[in-house]
Amino acid sequence: MNTAVLLLGANLGNEEMIFSQVRSLCTERVGNIVAQSKVYSSAAWGFEHENLFYNQALVVQTHKTAHETLAECLRIETELGRTRTKSGIYEARIIDIDIEYFNSEIIDTPDLHIPHPLIQVREFALIPLCEVIPDFVHPVLQQTQRKLLEILTTNT
Repeated sequence: MNTAVLLLGANLGNEEMIFSQVRSLCTERVGNIVAQSKVYSSAAWGFEHENLFYNQALVVQTHKTAHETLAECLRIETELGRTRTKSGIYEARIIDIDIEYFNSEIIDTPDLHIPHPLIQVREFALIPLCEVIPDFVHPVLQQTQRKLLEILTTNT
């Protein structure tokens, strides 16, 4: 059994309904959600947008591999209306499902980077992660989520 830690993000549409659909589809296709944070809101990060972003962390027990989990998350995003551009520029989205952690694995392939390479600079990710996995140690940085948030907020 594997543990995938996902971060949902959205700033277009009805995020409450979309997040509910994601949780249902994740349970059906990825695995059992064993913990979920409340939904947090924040300003857009990495680009300007008038809508707030909403984020929620999910901890999922799965028999899938990290790449299989990614494939399911991408399918769920597409089914719920997400369109991706190849520009690499941050933009508004109806849904984004990022794999923040997968067990304590370090994966660096062209299509998958785990742990998510920007966790330590994203307060919008660390706050919900601290709610569900506060003492989980980042396998590269060797700091807990709580400590990463403390470092980030102290330095900003």
